[in-house]
Amino acid sequence: MKGSGAISKVVVFTLAAVVLLVGAVTLFGDNFRALFGARAAALGSSDAVSASPGDYRLSRKTMRTFAENNAYDGAAPAAPLAAEPRSAGNTHAAERPNPFTLTSEDALSTFAVDVDTASYALFRRYVSGGSLPPRDSVRVEEWVNYFKYRLPAPEQGDFRVDLEGAPSPFTPGRQLLKVGLQARKIGKSQRKPTHLVFLADTSGSMDAPDKLPLAQRAMKLMVDGLNEEDTVALVTYAGSVRDVLPPTPASERRKLFEAIDSLTAGGGTAMGSGLEIAYQHAARKAGPDVVSRVIVLTDGDTNLGRNVTAEAMLESIRGYVQEGVTLSTIGLGMGNYRDDLMEKLANKGNGNCFYIDSDREARRVFQEQLAGTLEVIAKDVKVQVEFDKTAVRGYRLIGYENRDIADRDFRDDKVDAGEIGAGHTVTALYEVELTGEGTNVATVRVRAKTPAGSEAAEQTFSFARAELHDDLDDASADLRFATAVAGTADILRGAPQASDWSLAVAEELAENATDGLEDREEFVSLLRQVREGKLQTVSTSDRPSRMKSFAENNAY
Repeated sequence: MKGSGAISKVVVFTLAAVVLLVGAVTLFGDNFRALFGARAAALGSSDAVSASPGDYRLSRKTMRTFAENNAYDGAAPAAPLAAEPRSAGNTHAAERPNPFTLTSEDALSTFAVDVDTASYALFRRYVSGGSLPPRDSVRVEEWVNYFKYRLPAPEQGDFRVDLEGAPSPFTPGRQLLKVGLQARKIGKSQRKPTHLVFLADTSGSMDAPDKLPLAQRAMKLMVDGLNEEDTVALVTYAGSVRDVLPPTPASERRKLFEAIDSLTAGGGTAMGSGLEIAYQHAARKAGPDVVSRVIVLTDGDTNLGRNVTAEAMLESIRGYVQEGVTLSTIGLGMGNYRDDLMEKLANKGNGNCFYIDSDREARRVFQEQLAGTLEVIAKDVKVQVEFDKTAVRGYRLIGYENRDIADRDFRDDKVDAGEIGAGHTVTALYEVELTGEGTNVATVRVRAKTPAGSEAAEQTFSFARAELHDDLDDASADLRFATAVAGTADILRGAPQASDWSLAVAEELAENATDGLEDREEFVSLLRQVREGKLQTVSTSDRPSRMKSFAENNAY
């Protein structure tokens, strides 16, 4: 009996030790890993797709036409801890990150340019509110293009292409190739006469300090930047559409401001009906020598009217787009924000998509970058990069997934593409694996039309192996900072090729490439908050979820 009792005690003590060990690992395991910097795999769920840099099973590129819906086949991989429950109503469109592509199978990469910046402003809003952005809200190109880069000004024509390459700080043995476009700048006195139609959402969902009141201040900022001969009309939509103000000279600021100040929120949301009326106003002034643009300010929620979906809305105004009317979508607020709808409307409306999270961002979009926001200097701009099969084994375009164009459509001028505004810069980054042979890495072709043109002109640029920097430290601050931004975005969206990339590397890279610029320093601060693990995340399961700390859910 004594032996049996001794054995029982041993079993009890052994079980207790096991329980204590498991508990210690559960509680402190993340802290052990914190020494090594956050990695993409830790930011994703256990169901996320992973692939090593040498895994070429994902090497075949999907051929798609620009603006096609590129949702995941079947169920999307689980998001890395979306920032708030889906029941809150924020919606984003999922995109499959570009795979690594073998040049032996496809040496061409073709995409439309993108100057939207909404995704980065959303990231800032989420982090400033103490949470991580949902993975589906992260569009790498919009993060990279949020920032200004010192690209050479065009010597002739509408834009100039700048190419630069250096070793990747994330994947040993790979290079990064930057393709940068700089559009020509125009002064205020050089701008074409502008006719704006503000379409303001005044539905009940806009009744919040960061929605309608912020939209009103943003509209005033834009009016302040217009020339006296420019005109402004104001249309609102809620349960019904209302013509608040007919086309009025921008010089009549008091009249315009009083109309803007008179807006109040309440009722349903008939966005589609509002768009039709706004486009009818804009079309009356459209012409090759006039900027005619509709500017929608909304949280994107739409639940009334004949044209509720983006496809239905665009179908009803397709003719106006062909007449030269352009569209800017300005997103506001949280809780029921339709990021997916805002981006789709801007893409198909030959315009741009912004998210306004503060008065400072409103000044940036509506004053500092007013010329680019308003005036398109080149439309249907396509970029095609042809990699030399002798020199390049494989490549990956980081971002631009929903801007992908079928290679065969590069010279088809009927295929829609992106627009570039005055002074805009467009930057794209490729991850490239070289073979060790050959002298030319890539040939870059850019094809674009004038704003009123129907036929495109094409320019060609080459990038030689000898032009690659031997070390990333030798590269420009612009390339180093863009690399840090793209790497961070790729990690946070759970890209398979970035599964072992480190946020610690991105932070150090960005910190040494700020050049004293305020926007860059702010990015470093935001990235540091992500790295320090002070943010909140929410489970994406269908069951009611509870808030957890970032460090509790994500290893560094």
